[in-house]
Amino acid sequence: MTFAAWRQPRAILWATVGVVALGFFIALEIAARHYGQPGPITNQAKEVIFAPKSGPLLYASMALMMVVLTWRQRLIAAGVAVGIDVVFVLVRWAFDIKMSHGHFFGNGALWVILGYAVIAVTRRTGRERILLLKGVGLGLLLVAGRKTGDTWLLITSKTRPTVLDQYVATADHALGDPSWLIGRIVRASGPIGEHVLDYVYIQLAVAASVVALYQLRNVAAERRFPRHHLVRTFLMIGLLGPGIYMIFPVVGPIFAYGADGGHWAVADLWPNTAPTLAAPHQMPFDEITPRNCMPSLHTAWATAIFIHSRKGPRLLRFAGAFWLIATLGATLGFGYHYGTDIIAGVVFTLTIEAALRALDRGWDRSGIQMVAYGATVFVAFLVSYRYLPMEMAEHPWVFGPLLILATASVIHLYIRTTKLWESEAPKAAPARQPEPQPELV
Repeated sequence: MTFAAWRQPRAILWATVGVVALGFFIALEIAARHYGQPGPITNQAKEVIFAPKSGPLLYASMALMMVVLTWRQRLIAAGVAVGIDVVFVLVRWAFDIKMSHGHFFGNGALWVILGYAVIAVTRRTGRERILLLKGVGLGLLLVAGRKTGDTWLLITSKTRPTVLDQYVATADHALGDPSWLIGRIVRASGPIGEHVLDYVYIQLAVAASVVALYQLRNVAAERRFPRHHLVRTFLMIGLLGPGIYMIFPVVGPIFAYGADGGHWAVADLWPNTAPTLAAPHQMPFDEITPRNCMPSLHTAWATAIFIHSRKGPRLLRFAGAFWLIATLGATLGFGYHYGTDIIAGVVFTLTIEAALRALDRGWDRSGIQMVAYGATVFVAFLVSYRYLPMEMAEHPWVFGPLLILATASVIHLYIRTTKLWESEAPKAAPARQPEPQPELV
């Protein structure tokens, strides 16, 4: 590429993003090393040889990368990935290599993704190189996001010695302590219900990949990506959400009020006995448990999956709704979240989704209003949880409906705004029919 091409605004933007992302990964690696743990770069590099933490995630990432390939290339890539995994399994079996954790498959998918990165640089040129690099970047972003999140959670546990769970739990009285209620229901459902919810909770990224694959199904034929798709929202949620963890550190009811918190917990109350009403205080907590409760990013991601599945076929719409409902059941039923951070996660996602769509179509009055209103409600939630929890708990019939109405108002405004945008979108021109030609006699 010539120097003149690199001076184009879009090229400068992507180069800046790449440099910032690389610097961010290096900073996280240094921070993790400071606390005696490997960082995201080291953890990802290990999975080239060692058993990966999540094999399904790596294959989902490879599937995202393959949206830029032809069907023949996809079949070859999938066959190569499976073949490499078979070789790894045989070698580990032959040398009696034990795997204490992780999956026995997934290395092959990572090798294929990295292989296509090399092919893009060495065997492709022009737009084909850029398209293939975008596909590789899409796949690597999914796995890098997982590794980055793990490192960030480590940092939250080390840098935030006190948590605000008592404030959130007190404010949660206004919603009727839903985590305690759903927790008892999940326990009553037995092992089958718990296993289903646990699988849904763990494999959220795989579900997102399925929806994204549907949205990106025409990339290989059109040789370009759509302007907006689920992966963008997913990554933006993961980029912005952890910053709120640092501002509002919360560990969740199963740790702050349950046996999993050990001697750090207020008492062993979850899910059988709701905490009594008392003035909340910041409480010290261990340096192991992540402060990843406010807002609920699992709820935020599941909401994004639900939104983006609405344009798909009936089966995909059903799956998106099921994943959202099951994720809500898991986050509350396993004691990972309070009801207050569930509704905060919904507002958080709708605001980000509206901002990304407004950025693509051009900012207008409706887009600015939606994003400003969503951000205002989200900030109001956090401020009220922190400074008005006792008032909320003492007047649940006032603040409970207010919280629900505020969340519903953001949902309503988002639906109204997006419908307005869709109605203003230019209609595709009907295909022009060829004029009849005289036939030779």
